[in-house]
Amino acid sequence: MPTKTLLKRKTSSRRHASMVPGRQATASLRDAAYQAIKHRIITCAFKPGEYINELQLSALLNIGRTPVHQALDRLMVEGMVEVIPRKGVIVKPVSLNEVLQIIEVRLINEPLGARLAAEHASDADLDEMADVLKRTKHWATVRSVENLMLLDREFHLLVAKAANNDVLTELLRNLHERSLRFWFISLNSPTQYQSVQDEHAAILRAIRGRNAKEADAAMCRHIESFRKNVSQFL
Repeated sequence: MPTKTLLKRKTSSRRHASMVPGRQATASLRDAAYQAIKHRIITCAFKPGEYINELQLSALLNIGRTPVHQALDRLMVEGMVEVIPRKGVIVKPVSLNEVLQIIEVRLINEPLGARLAAEHASDADLDEMADVLKRTKHWATVRSVENLMLLDREFHLLVAKAANNDVLTELLRNLHERSLRFWFISLNSPTQYQSVQDEHAAILRAIRGRNAKEADAAMCRHIESFRKNVSQFL
């Protein structure tokens, strides 16, 4: 092979290799911006109906505007923000109709996930669910709504993962993310904390006992309880 051609290929390879870390860094910043903004939305630090400015977000998060813009695009697709023409980006207002529609879809799909989890959950899956319930007791004692909300998400995602159906898991992940804000708004008393713990414990007992029918029923009761509770506050 001619020397010039060889040198050109080596230079091209080095140039390509040097580009990869840059792309990875951009993706990492985009993901960091996405997680930070989403967390503020679901915990209502960014309130429903509040306008959020890309430049201000960039300064707040110490992340460039491009990753922030990409993060907002993703959150718009997920239904957490919306673009108002000539005005900017707004945190999607809380809508009882929306949450009831989400609950309807959850009632169809999530009991199926619990049923499949009862059939497929590994010992490691069961241990992880039990650990979440243990941590939930601690945070309920100190009344940390934010941590309880995050543990609720973790428990439901573990049940979905244990179902051993990737398509269903991804569907349920999206539904959970869209439900979190409503969960945060509606969960405001120790009796509700205890109800959620009891309902999660019933789901885990059914899954651990390989009782698919009871796992399905326990999940239905849990989601119906959420519907009743959230309807009081929206």
